[in-house]
Amino acid sequence: MVVSDDKIERRKYRLVELAMEIISSRGPQRRWLSPGASTLAILSLLAATVPAAETDPRRDAGVIAVERVMPSVVNISALEIIERHDSYEAILREFWGPFYRRRQPDTQYSLGSGVVIDEEGMVLTNYHVVARARRIWIKLADGREFEAEPIVGTSFTDLALLRIIAKPGQKFTSVKFAADDDLLLGETVLALGNPFGLGGTVTKGILSSKSRRPPTDVEPLDVQDWLQTDAAINPGNSGGPLINLRGELIGINVAVGQGQGIGFAIPVRRVSEALSEIYRPEIMHGNWLGIRVKSGGLPLIVTGVDATSPAERAGLRRGDQLVQLNGKSLKGFIEFNRELLKLGTTQEISLAIQRGSDHRTLTVRMISFTETIRKKLGVSVEELTQDRARRSGLLEFRGLFIIEVDRGSPAAEAKLQPGMLITAIDRDPVVNLETAGRILNRKKRAEPARLKVIVSRPYGNFTRLEEALVNIAVQ
Repeated sequence: MVVSDDKIERRKYRLVELAMEIISSRGPQRRWLSPGASTLAILSLLAATVPAAETDPRRDAGVIAVERVMPSVVNISALEIIERHDSYEAILREFWGPFYRRRQPDTQYSLGSGVVIDEEGMVLTNYHVVARARRIWIKLADGREFEAEPIVGTSFTDLALLRIIAKPGQKFTSVKFAADDDLLLGETVLALGNPFGLGGTVTKGILSSKSRRPPTDVEPLDVQDWLQTDAAINPGNSGGPLINLRGELIGINVAVGQGQGIGFAIPVRRVSEALSEIYRPEIMHGNWLGIRVKSGGLPLIVTGVDATSPAERAGLRRGDQLVQLNGKSLKGFIEFNRELLKLGTTQEISLAIQRGSDHRTLTVRMISFTETIRKKLGVSVEELTQDRARRSGLLEFRGLFIIEVDRGSPAAEAKLQPGMLITAIDRDPVVNLETAGRILNRKKRAEPARLKVIVSRPYGNFTRLEEALVNIAVQ
């Protein structure tokens, strides 16, 4: 029979009352009960009201940790379209014209793992698991399946964020991040994931090293101080969590080559640093706030402030603790950036912060990189997406694709046209809106800027790409 906590507490209270009455009584019932026996009687009565503790020896710390984290682990399957290019395609197309048939792309599925890091359904995984995916599906440990969409990711960190496409208000179990560098050499660790597509698999080992760097010919990533473990990490485990016995995330697994009893993981400190770099309004929406925030749970600590940024001008400092955004209390790093992204083009925000024992509210006016570029050059641009690059024959380039040129602007006078690709400004590579916006934001009126652009020119039945340097006086 299961006894409720309330009933247990009431029984305890009544039995203590009875025992105290016995001890304090002066009647004949008191004569036969010594003080020591009275105490023993009270303890015995209290113990009798408490259900027997679970004594199953199998439910050790490892089992409990797995039970806590497994609801956060997802199996990932991704549909990939592999384009096949013939070395002589251009020549064949020119001579055969409409009779030439291009090779059809191949379709294949990739498998991997991930872990939910936010109750709204944000999933952390390896970038290489979803890099070429056209569609992504995830499956939870309880069997539920959802489609997911990529949010952001980079190849040099091999980390990516996905968002589960779920019904409004639907919540998910998220994993807890361990404190940075809270690692013990030799401690027991557990790797969870989807090896070989088997799903829901747990392997156990120890933390063999806290500062390993795999050979560059195996996995050329910009990640130092990898974690090494003898827990089995096989293909399909990539993107899954490596946890400690407290059920905390200490790393993201990466399957590399033929492990032979050696597995690697990106440490949680590097994960936090990468998230604070790639998941922010500058990258997502092109709005310049200018701070880095420690990822994970509370408190939200500002770890860096960009020089001359809107945040610095508003008075934000490194070490400040973020408490509220526009009057709404913040629960964590993911929620903070999600709320910023919901604002869209809204550029003025209110931040309540705590600095030591001092509480204050700051007003920050973010700068739109898109507006800055248009104001300085007179062009409307977009970041070069993979689909646009494929259609325009620009797959090997990164930069800003010109959509529109304002009449009478410096760009118009310099003969820039829609369809051109800006790849550099003043010899600095332009890879996104942020890099171009930062460079142009420093320039004063009439100051020169040298743009490197890629121009597409028709040549028979295919396109020839030419590089040009254009001098512009910003407005």
